[in-house]
Parts: sequence; C-alpha cells; structure tokens
Amino acid sequence: MPWEETVNTGRRGRSNILIDSLSEPTIERRALDEESFRRVIAVERKRTERSKAPFVLMLIEVANKDSGKTVPVLESVMSVLLDSSRDTDAVGWYRTKSTIGALFTGLVSGDKSAVIMTILSRASKTLREQLSLEQFSNISISLHYYPDDWDENGPGRPSNPALYPDLSSQANTKQPLLILKRTIDIIGSLILLVICLPFCALIAIAIKATSKGPILFRQMRVGQHGKQFVFLKFRSMYVNNDHSVHREYVTKLINKDTASCETRTQGVYKIKGDKRITRVGQFLRKTSLDELPQFINVLCGDMSLVGPRPPIPYELAQYQTWHRRRLLEVKPGITGLWQVTGRSSVDFDSMVRLDLRYATSWTPWLDLKILLRTPLAVIRGSGAY
Repeated sequence: MPWEETVNTGRRGRSNILIDSLSEPTIERRALDEESFRRVIAVERKRTERSKAPFVLMLIEVANKDSGKTVPVLESVMSVLLDSSRDTDAVGWYRTKSTIGALFTGLVSGDKSAVIMTILSRASKTLREQLSLEQFSNISISLHYYPDDWDENGPGRPSNPALYPDLSSQANTKQPLLILKRTIDIIGSLILLVICLPFCALIAIAIKATSKGPILFRQMRVGQHGKQFVFLKFRSMYVNNDHSVHREYVTKLINKDTASCETRTQGVYKIKGDKRITRVGQFLRKTSLDELPQFINVLCGDMSLVGPRPPIPYELAQYQTWHRRRLLEVKPGITGLWQVTGRSSVDFDSMVRLDLRYATSWTPWLDLKILLRTPLAVIRGSGAY
C-alpha cells in the first residue's frame, strides 16, 4: 500500500515515513506508554518548528464505550498498527486503555486536506482488512495536522488542543510550584498596588490635565495558551491615533526587516520619535510607570509578575510556528528575562529565545532574581512595552 502520493521528499528516514507505511510488517515492536507517546508529540512539534515539515497525529477510539469490549478492540487495533507501520512511525497510548495514537512525521507542506484524506483512506483500508467487521465498525478515527492554525481574529488560541497533550501533564507536575508562583503574584501585586497608590493618583491627574481621553489604555493581548485578555496601562498616547503605524513596524520587526526597523526603533517594541505619544506619556514610558495598572491583570490571573511579554493579536498573526511556543509554556508577565538582560539591544528572535529559556528553566528563585534586577533596568529607561 504505497504512500508516494502523500510524501515524495527524496530524503531518507523520517522524511519518507509514509512511503509504504501501514503496508509490510517490520520488526516486532512495543507500543509506547502514554507518557512516552506524549513526549514524542512534543519533540515532533519542535522538529517541525525547525524543519517546516508537518506531521499528522491519528487518534483511534472505540465509539461505543459501554460495550465492555473497549480494551480488547483497542488492543487488536494496536497490534495491527504495530505490525503494519514502519519503525519510523510512533505508535502508542495517547490515553491509556482509551485512545491509541499514531504519529506520521516528515510530511511535505502542501494541500493539508489532501494529506489528511490520503492518510485516513490508507489507515482505514489497512484496519478494515485486518480487523473483524464488528471491531472495525466500533472504532472512530480522527486526524490532526501540525502546524495547526491559530485563530488570531477570535480567541487567539491553538485550534487543536489534541496536538498539545503534554502541556497538561507538565502543569500537573509543576502544580506545587505554580501554586507558589500564583501566591507570590497575588501578595506581591497587592503590596505594590498599595505602595504605588499615591503615584497612581498623581499620574491619573497628570494624564487628565494634559490630554483628552481616558486615564487607562485598554488593549486586547494574547496570554497563555492563546487566551485573550484586556491589558491595562496608563494612557501614554493621544486618543484616536493611527495604530497601523505600530502594526507595520512590528510586522517588519518579526519578519526581520531590520533595515526598516533600525532607523525607527528606540527599543524592541518602541518607535523612535513616535508623534502619537503625549508629553506625560513620554515620561511614563521612560520610567515604565505606565505599566503600574498591570498589577490588576496579575490579580485577575491573566498575567504574572514575571513572564514573557503578552503580544497583540496582530503580532501573533506574524509569528512563525516556533514563536508561538512562548505563549504555551508560561503566563505572560510585567517583567521578564529579556527585559532585564536585553530590552533594547535584542532582536525579536533573540527575545523569543530568552522567553523560551525562562519557560524551561523557571524556578521561584529565578523569578526573584529577575524582580530584583528589574528596578535597575527601569532606571536605565530602555525597552519598555
């Protein structure tokens, strides 16, 4: 059962993974357990980020789970997949004794629907030939293509949570530390809001006295797992200004149009000589005092004291696949590793790498070090968002 029409890369190994897949038996294999299989999915996501070669996750479940035959049917399906798939495929338990997963990697980017339909028809034919009619009629097959589409115009989150099963596992493993982080966020934000209350009152008066418009600036930002929330800052711009200026700038920034950005930038996200900013706003941005209302975002649970910068939806629309990972690992924060190490001196890709380094090495002690280094970064007055 050749799959040449699905994949024809001219490369060996994983890149030819679907050629003759689900056809001739190979060596005897064992199914991956749930933890191992989900780890493989995470690794393949990162591989796709580098290679641009997509993969397809196939999930198989028993449709009638009340029949009492769920496990025997799934074991028969697992046996067929292990015997008929290549050793470069990954086959195992997506959910133990409940859902089987098969991972087909190294595909060529192209017609997504055609790839999915080809895999579905080949897999269905193999299983139909090897299973009894009763067994085959009692299973359901779903296929999930990566990289998936993100809904930048709606919730701004991954369209297919099935491709990210490892995230929930990581959250469960780190639950005690996450509770500690959340506790520190709440206590820290409350204390800082009380301390800064007199400054907030003075800032509010200055904003109202020098320009028309609201005191607070509200903007939709994208948080962890792509969840959108209302981001708060003290207003530093005139009302009814042209947001397309910033949209154009960050589009070029993310797409590495450095020649256009270098002459206009005052930091990674700040435009040099931006005429939209008020006189009070210039001071607030220079001192990062415009960010004080974000402590309310922290109290609401949308942000943390420390974490990656939350992007604007139109920034997310420009992200490459690997950039999106910074939205999956941790909550966004008021300050972060890039703010205290690079701020105005790093390009966008370097900023993302710093965010990913923070996400993978996060500890309460690292948060404390970043918080202690933040005042010095503010005094230097560069790179606020």
